[in-house]
Amino acid sequence: MIHFDTSPISFPGLGIEVNPSEGFFIGNFEIKWYAVIIACGILLAVLYALHRCKEFGLTSDDIYNIVLLGIPSAIIGARAYYVIFEWKYYFGAGIPWYKCLMIRDGGLAIYGGVIGAVLAATIYCLTSKRRRAKLLPYLDIAGLGLLIGQAVGRWGNFFNREAHGGETTSFLRMGLIESGQQIFVHPTFLYESVWNFVGLILLHFLSKKRKFDGQVFLYYLAWYGLGRAFIEGLRTDSLYIGTFRVSQLLAAVTCIVSVGVLIYVLAFKRPDPQKMLVNRVAAERKAASEEKTEE
Repeated sequence: MIHFDTSPISFPGLGIEVNPSEGFFIGNFEIKWYAVIIACGILLAVLYALHRCKEFGLTSDDIYNIVLLGIPSAIIGARAYYVIFEWKYYFGAGIPWYKCLMIRDGGLAIYGGVIGAVLAATIYCLTSKRRRAKLLPYLDIAGLGLLIGQAVGRWGNFFNREAHGGETTSFLRMGLIESGQQIFVHPTFLYESVWNFVGLILLHFLSKKRKFDGQVFLYYLAWYGLGRAFIEGLRTDSLYIGTFRVSQLLAAVTCIVSVGVLIYVLAFKRPDPQKMLVNRVAAERKAASEEKTEE
């Protein structure tokens, strides 16, 4: 196993300096730590979903089905999102068409992944009457899984020395070597990882007191959107529409809309918790059990 040699990373305020490799080789095949960490994040998210699926009226088979559909859809969405906003880089004069398919060279956007996975889950559920009632519970448990995957996955950016912010003198500043010179920048990957981890803890407990299906996913959109709207403003690698940072704008909009929907549903619709899938499934099982007993 041959490790890459890369420049050190330091956190002077914390008295830390490390020099992690970007990856390793198995034979002639190169594996990036970024990919390994993303895979670990997905695995942890799936294990969490399997552990809690019954609390949302779902089964382990439901989780496996949506994972098999959602992961490739998320990868396609993440790549498409990035390529669309970097169109000239991938489809300019003299650039081979297949460059847009080379994801090993980098270029995945989290929001695109979320959009791809949600769109796939929506189509999957709406194409079957039997699955339609599961869409919102799917999204609820997906929101919790996304927080796990994003909290863990952001550390892939650490090993790649990417997704950092502009220069700063803050206590949490991260030292990198750029063009032979040391610079100190905002470790935005760390900010987002911590934000997502805190969100996971909050939503884990809030999800146990939800009043309607879809509530946890709205919490996810609001929480992640709030944090990303601020953190994205610190980054130096944002995708743009004109002068606007795409992900920052999307984060702000989803946060505001999600909070608005939550307030409207909870304050004006006053949802009945008994209509949640998990409670309907429990009621059906109870009725079936009572009917069997009478026989």
